[in-house]
Amino acid sequence: MLNTVRALRGMATSPHHLATEAGLRVLREGGNAVEATVAMAAALAVVYPHMTAIGGDGFWLIGRPGEAPVGVEACGRAAAAATPGLYARAGLDAIPQRGPLAANTVAATVAGWGEALRLSAEHGGTLPLSRLIEDAAWHAENGFPVTVSQNELTAEKRPELVDAPGFADSFLVHGAAPAVGSVMKLPALGRTLRRLGVAGTRDFYRGALAREIAHDLALAGSPVALADLEACAARRVAPLSVALPGVRLFNFPPPTQGLSSLMILALFSRLGVSEAEGFAHLHGLIEATKQAFLVRDRIVGDPDAMSENPADWLTDAALDTLAARIDRQTALPWPAPPSAGDTVWLGAIDGNGLAASFIQSIYFEFGSGVVLPQTGIVWQNRGASFQLRGSGPRVLAPGRKPFHTLNPAMASFEDGRHMVYGTMGGEGQPQTQAALFSRYALFGQELQAAITAPRWLLGRTWGAETVTLKLEDRFPPALVAALRAAGHDVEMLPAFTSTMGHAGAIVRHADGRLEGANDPRSDGAAAGF
Repeated sequence: MLNTVRALRGMATSPHHLATEAGLRVLREGGNAVEATVAMAAALAVVYPHMTAIGGDGFWLIGRPGEAPVGVEACGRAAAAATPGLYARAGLDAIPQRGPLAANTVAATVAGWGEALRLSAEHGGTLPLSRLIEDAAWHAENGFPVTVSQNELTAEKRPELVDAPGFADSFLVHGAAPAVGSVMKLPALGRTLRRLGVAGTRDFYRGALAREIAHDLALAGSPVALADLEACAARRVAPLSVALPGVRLFNFPPPTQGLSSLMILALFSRLGVSEAEGFAHLHGLIEATKQAFLVRDRIVGDPDAMSENPADWLTDAALDTLAARIDRQTALPWPAPPSAGDTVWLGAIDGNGLAASFIQSIYFEFGSGVVLPQTGIVWQNRGASFQLRGSGPRVLAPGRKPFHTLNPAMASFEDGRHMVYGTMGGEGQPQTQAALFSRYALFGQELQAAITAPRWLLGRTWGAETVTLKLEDRFPPALVAALRAAGHDVEMLPAFTSTMGHAGAIVRHADGRLEGANDPRSDGAAAGF
């Protein structure tokens, strides 16, 4: 992808072209950005099953130009039976990353769809959920072509997923990964989507569908029970924000790492870097990332258990102090613990300027691996991020929210531009946001060029165990050498590797022009009309 997509009446972007088409169809029919995003989210749960599912969590930013956006938090809490004692009795000193005991939190993304659609109605949205799930249900019932990333990740992760209840029957063919281009059907999931379209999102938590979900979770050995589902609710929240020269950035509050995304760009803006793609640009953002992650890892978790206000770290005084700690020439040693994750970011802006930035996740690829037989739902393993010992906001307790790497982003420019952007990629999410935003907004690159350009990742994603500074091999050798000389532990990766995430962005100009871009590292597309 080399050229930015442009249109006037509406724009959608997602990491799978069939999902983007589903969103664009909604926009063409007069639906708004929120409705289009729900259609894309439902479609991605079918055609990109290794990356997302309706058995996960989701976070929204929804707003118009010149207005502060509204956040919708759809974060499932730990089950009442999910206690450190549960794992001790199972002979475990850590929560497993796969299987029924990893499926220990409620999946809240469907509740988030419901709350987002209620907010959509306040902006004139009228399309019923039954219409919004049409494409998703059709693909589940009639089939969709398997992507390269689904094939590769299924084969790579098969050993740790094959024994999870229901996984092999749903996602393996004769015990192996499905071939690229082969047609996969998910009929049980298709029936579930159709039921949600008729009964509404509430049925997932308090209706006949909820009872089937609870039955299958119990049968698999998950601690999540019907009472946990019934207690689940999405809520509206105020986003965090920070001002940079000429633009205000918005991101999601805890339990997500949105704070770190804002801090990285705010710290970098204080370094006075005047040119993109050189040592000062990359080194500055990498060192800003370290300072932001040190704060994130110390304070962020379940908001009710946090002892510090994240907004305090976005004040000028706090940011000035942290920026002063950044050495412009030498890398800070980096042994910090990493976080993994698999996710999708998607967004839309309609012709009236309403914008949606949404991120939906099951944590690791295929989540816990548990597939519920009656409903075809893949359940997340987000609760594997809880700790079983110690104190603080990330220690497991019934009803506690897990730490999330998810963080949808939005920006409002003084010149009237309005931007939604984001990516999947766990630890890499705030770093990729910083890369694409700085290239586009601070250094004037074309939107698509800012996403296509080579990227970096400090830490890990997709389950890699190293905490190196990973660079795509398209960076100039002299820049790589300069980073190594500064003390960065550099590891080279292939060009356009999915390790760097699947990013996307849409910008609306003050005159109504829309620009969209999507990541060539994904199977996605940006499309407008």
